[in-house]
Amino acid sequence: MIAPSAGLAAESFPPANDLPAHKGLPDPLVMLDGERVASRADWQERRRPELRKLFQHYMYGYFPATETRVAAHVDLEDENYFGGKATKRQVTLSCGKAGMPKINLLVIVPNRRQEPAPVFLGINFCGNFAVLDDKQIPLTGAWVYDSCAGGENNRPTEASRGSQANDWSVEQTIDRGYAVALFHAADIDPDKPDFTDGIHPHFTTTGQSERGDSDWGTLAAWAWGIHRVVDYLATDRDTNKDIDARRIAVVGHSRKGKTSLLAAAFDDRIALAIPLQAGCGGTAPSRGTVGESVKRINDSFPHWFCDEFKKFNDQPERLPFDQHCLVAMMAPRPVLLANAVEDTWANPAGQFEVLQATRPVYKLYDADDLGETKMPPPGKLIDGKLGYYIRDGEHSMTRGDWKVFCDYADKHFGKPKQ
Repeated sequence: MIAPSAGLAAESFPPANDLPAHKGLPDPLVMLDGERVASRADWQERRRPELRKLFQHYMYGYFPATETRVAAHVDLEDENYFGGKATKRQVTLSCGKAGMPKINLLVIVPNRRQEPAPVFLGINFCGNFAVLDDKQIPLTGAWVYDSCAGGENNRPTEASRGSQANDWSVEQTIDRGYAVALFHAADIDPDKPDFTDGIHPHFTTTGQSERGDSDWGTLAAWAWGIHRVVDYLATDRDTNKDIDARRIAVVGHSRKGKTSLLAAAFDDRIALAIPLQAGCGGTAPSRGTVGESVKRINDSFPHWFCDEFKKFNDQPERLPFDQHCLVAMMAPRPVLLANAVEDTWANPAGQFEVLQATRPVYKLYDADDLGETKMPPPGKLIDGKLGYYIRDGEHSMTRGDWKVFCDYADKHFGKPKQ
């Protein structure tokens, strides 16, 4: 994992209004002071750490500067899940000091395998109980969207069970030889403009009465939660001996897609990222003129990013980076940007431009295998280290998407041995 950002909040960066304007996507290989990156070592030792600071300072906010210890308790284990095809574990993760929110992690691992299974790690919108119609999975006591099936007054009901089963297609993924690990976003932070609940108050400086401009937002908090699950998967080998911690793929849809890319860019232990229809603030350019804009996303979701990002509402061209630089921080690991034709709000064409602008960094690692300069037709998977896919349909996650996710992981992880 990339080291915590101790002391970075005091970094002396120019005010937003003093940054130079770049109408096009900035060159990812040019430092903030104008010096060009000349080698892989320059990128790794200087430019990538600089981008890590810049993204935190101007957009997502700073991650906590202290390490967080994770303790796990397996609440339930069923070795005969899906008719004996899989083992289900329900695990409670305690992160940090007493009183901090706990992560309720659902882990399902295929039983038919000749080796530890690669794993898809994701955050769900509506709770683990919505992913599978299984009465052993408890309803959450955390906040849920009223838009979630069965949600009433931001709380789930029995009608919520299994309501997103088709979205996650867990059994289909198990049949492909992959494990699945999921948790509910609100275990970390409810998706509302209120920083008095969730994880944020536990990292507030004593005596702090107002948020600083570069204090972390909800997307960074969710990414922090993903990092804590990776801690568990990577270090608790007694419980997770059936999972290959070297083959962790993080996946998310929409706002959780934004989170998945952010989490992967900031944690080298994540081997592959699939942000699905992540759009503005994730995989689409902030300078884009199609779909959601920086101003619109900040006005609608003021808690997702740090307050510094709002200073670019009317001048995104002054951002000293764009989202291709976040993708570039993944190099040389594989990342798949996946989209749908009717989901113009997420700017699928702009996302393909983001991949094109990322290529110079992947070339430093001899990993530029995008191989295309034009968007592929719907249904064709570009499965290189810089991957792209677009299908017919609208903003959603489907069983067909999961087939593509598995195909892409097969290419880069190797097909799981069953």
